[in-house]
Amino acid sequence: MAPRSFWKGYLRLSLVTCRVAMMPATSTRKKVRFHTINRATGNRIESRYVDETTGKPVREQDQRKGYPIAEDRLIVLEDEELDAVALESTRTIDIDMFVPRDDIAWIWLDKPHYLTPDDKIAEEAFSVIRDAMAATGTVGIARLVLYRRERAVMLEPRGNGIVVWTLRYGDEVREAEDYFGGIDDARPDSKALSLVGKLIDERTTDWKPSMVEDPVQKRLKAIIAAKKRKQKPAQSRAKAKDEGPSDTPDNVVSIMDALRKSVEAEKKGGKSR
Repeated sequence: MAPRSFWKGYLRLSLVTCRVAMMPATSTRKKVRFHTINRATGNRIESRYVDETTGKPVREQDQRKGYPIAEDRLIVLEDEELDAVALESTRTIDIDMFVPRDDIAWIWLDKPHYLTPDDKIAEEAFSVIRDAMAATGTVGIARLVLYRRERAVMLEPRGNGIVVWTLRYGDEVREAEDYFGGIDDARPDSKALSLVGKLIDERTTDWKPSMVEDPVQKRLKAIIAAKKRKQKPAQSRAKAKDEGPSDTPDNVVSIMDALRKSVEAEKKGGKSR
């Protein structure tokens, strides 16, 4: 059974409008979460905003946003001023424009959401917009208030539905060239490439969600379960894996020799690990 939607509203393209529902495509609900407690009393600890000079708690109605312009100077913004520049939360995804899907690089994609028609009447208009984007290889761009912030979003057709990606803000994205530009672009040795290709072939397998399971979560749950039973948990910390040869000169080996040995080891060991 699909979880309940966390957002409901309308999808609009010019005069075409339909009711839609949206749900985050990812979830952290199954993550182990902790409360911070006072070990002496066992009571939970609560967080409060306090004045850094007086040390006294500050009521919520007295809290304001301050923008630093110098080490000891702030410009205070009132709630009304912040509200005035925010996009009105109209609960409508109004598609402003379309762009070729390939024009938007992966780094701009932030958080995915599933968008579906909210009733049977909405399905026809929804499917027309979805299929038209798929046929033209384009995605829709709109602006929306999500998570209490105005966001640019990308609407991408996916199967029978649409995936709504929140897009990162321009000042959040760093240019790859700033980091990769200094790497030598000379082509590697063809024999080395061939050997690495063999390693890749030996290690190629089908994708499974189990590949990205969190082992720490499993160990935490085991500890918690053991404590529930009032039993001492078994030692579960994994032994540190061999990190390979160190970077000291005594351990420097030929890359070709290392690759050949790796390929031979793969052949002997097969794909099981």
